[in-house]
Amino acid sequence: MPGSILGTSVRRVEDPDLVRGRGSFVDNHAPAGTLHAVFVRSPFPHARVTGVDTSPAREAPGVVVVLTAADLGTDPVPAFADVNDKVGRPALAADRVRYAGEPVALVVAETRAQAVDAAELVDVDYVDLPTVVDVESAVAEDAPLQFPELGSNVAASRTTPADGDPFQGADRVLRLRMENQRLATAPMEGHAILVEPRDDGVTAWVSTQHPHLARDLVAKYTGLEPAHVRVVAPHVGGAFGGKAGVVTEHLAVVAAARRLGRPVKWVETRSEAMLSMQGRGQVQYAEVGVTDDGRITGLRLRVLGECGAYAGFGGALAVGPTYLMAPGPYAIPRLDYAAAAVMTNTAPVGAFRGAGRPEAAALLERLLDFVAAELGLPPEEVRRRNLIPPDAFPYKTLTGMTYDVGDYDLPLREALRIADVDAARAEQQRRRTSGAVRQLGVGVSVYVEITGFGGSEFGSVHVHEDGSATVMAGTSAHGQGHATSFAMIVADRLGIPLEKIRYEQSDTDKVRSGGGTGGSRSLQMGGNAVGQAADEVHDKAVQIAAQMLEAEPGDVELTADDQGTGFAVRGVPAPRVSWSELAAYAYEHHGGLGSDTDFTQHGATFPFGAHVAIVEVDTETGRTFPLRLVTVDDCGRVLNPLIVAGQQHGGAVQGMSQALWEQFVYDESGQPITSSFADYAIPTAADTIMLEASSTETPTPLNPLGAKGIGESATIGSTPAVQNAVIDAVRHLGVRHIDLPCTPQRVWAAIGAARAGDPPDPWREPPAVFDRLAELGDQGGVAEDAAI
Repeated sequence: MPGSILGTSVRRVEDPDLVRGRGSFVDNHAPAGTLHAVFVRSPFPHARVTGVDTSPAREAPGVVVVLTAADLGTDPVPAFADVNDKVGRPALAADRVRYAGEPVALVVAETRAQAVDAAELVDVDYVDLPTVVDVESAVAEDAPLQFPELGSNVAASRTTPADGDPFQGADRVLRLRMENQRLATAPMEGHAILVEPRDDGVTAWVSTQHPHLARDLVAKYTGLEPAHVRVVAPHVGGAFGGKAGVVTEHLAVVAAARRLGRPVKWVETRSEAMLSMQGRGQVQYAEVGVTDDGRITGLRLRVLGECGAYAGFGGALAVGPTYLMAPGPYAIPRLDYAAAAVMTNTAPVGAFRGAGRPEAAALLERLLDFVAAELGLPPEEVRRRNLIPPDAFPYKTLTGMTYDVGDYDLPLREALRIADVDAARAEQQRRRTSGAVRQLGVGVSVYVEITGFGGSEFGSVHVHEDGSATVMAGTSAHGQGHATSFAMIVADRLGIPLEKIRYEQSDTDKVRSGGGTGGSRSLQMGGNAVGQAADEVHDKAVQIAAQMLEAEPGDVELTADDQGTGFAVRGVPAPRVSWSELAAYAYEHHGGLGSDTDFTQHGATFPFGAHVAIVEVDTETGRTFPLRLVTVDDCGRVLNPLIVAGQQHGGAVQGMSQALWEQFVYDESGQPITSSFADYAIPTAADTIMLEASSTETPTPLNPLGAKGIGESATIGSTPAVQNAVIDAVRHLGVRHIDLPCTPQRVWAAIGAARAGDPPDPWREPPAVFDRLAELGDQGGVAEDAAI
């Protein structure tokens, strides 16, 4: 057929329903007789539970049941990722609570208002226990222990010594301690579940990224066969890694619904969501050996990952993905790496857009800017002298990754050109010379990340008698544009108009299997699965058309003209068989026309890119004003530039926000103090700027589409670019480092200390726990290919 829709900007077919209020979320569903659940949560970050009196709540109007650990049991519930099997978590806290906000009881009532009122009547007796809030304190010898039987607060660890001295041949060794702060994931919709019990099982509407995984976890918890559990993810109001499978509260609601034999719904409040979905959280100690001309001889990295309570799997990302991507896009001769996933009396930490990979890039890119400043070299030049050359691919890293394909200097050149960095630095010099209050900063970052993670994914295409088609995939969209992208692939392969293609997803009774959405896997896995199914449908259609046209299959081709798309004998314009005629014939003689298939990709793909940020910093107040953010990302072949740009914009804003504004904070006693949007500095549209997003295209050889991931890329590149720009703006004043986020207070304090001749030392020796990790050996941890 002439032309291809792939590579063109097509407006998302999903959007009209969403912008017109026709979306259907979990809270929009309410079968007859639905009850409402509210959790009673601990106000203490660490305490023994000595008694729970539910009798006043049980007698309150509308209350149907009040459940505690005595009802639901104390066995650990199945989770998305088990970091350490010795620190399992029950559905409701039993003898001890380990963070403020932990559920202790579940109230189920006829209305939500009644459940809220009754929850206030549950009387829990607590005996306060010592708390530990930050990871460095948690690994001290005398730290209060989350699980005394474990003997430490380290839930998982890794030690990977270098092959030789990482500083051999170095002219100098530079050291930097960095914090990658904890963030609230903060999607528009919090966790939500509606459970409807059936005679043979349950149906659950869940706001989740992974419907099939959610089904399997519910089945494991209840003892039901997976076939007797149906999970439906309707419209999902964002996730960003925070809705992996199901959470503990989901399973408590499942238990309540089965016990009562009635539908039960639970929808988080915003304050609950701020606690239940948190990500990032690392303290990083980086040492780099360099020659005087800026070439790296080796790295020694020590990383503490924040688990929060119950060994939240986010802390173990330091053990897995952060380690895997520690070399970044650079040819690192030697790498000495150690990491510990550390438990504290704070809410469990999970994933947030990038899940361990942004932390690796932030560490490396901040470190290279630090090197450039110490050596007096342009930051882009230090990077270029260490980048993996284009002719080295596929490239095996020291962490065992095989980078598929890359030209890392290509997006760097493009980003520097678009940003006109030479002109920006000339203006910067002018302001420095004049002593302007508002100083200019230029920040650069180059990154590579891992996506897809290989494996298999389900795809399905069925053509109906009217010539329309239904497409399904095992991925689960919550804003990524799957309905548009997958329909484009089918339209390209089969010539069926987009408006005649219907997309179905996220229902385990309809979609045979699926890995869900995470790790930027959807297009390269689900898209290629759909493409493979469409190819199989095309081949079947050719065989059927040959029968109808009384021709050889090799002589039949799919053609398109003003009359539509159909099959004809090559070189013979008529007769032609339309899709509707062919499908009707197929249903009559062959039982239908479609394909259900599984696509397998052997290995992960590695998108890459470069970002340039230009900011102003008011040296009197410390406030940063972002001026420009240029993102050049390479996600392989671009199927829909509009969708790619949308992912770049969203990711870049989240990355910039981490650099400047966002941080989830606990006080020294373990109480959360940023658990609402009144306190947590999430940006509005008024706080952000117009973004300059571009793409380069380096197709991967690992799948037919040549596609890599894009959903997390801009988040990874933007944070260090903006942080580097802020520090660059005040570097001439003597400021060497500012930790994330670069808030006005931190910037102002750094300027003041530098001007007073007392700038803080950017290095602090790592805690002694790293000396003990070798004795412990590698333990716990999440799967290194976990796609979140």
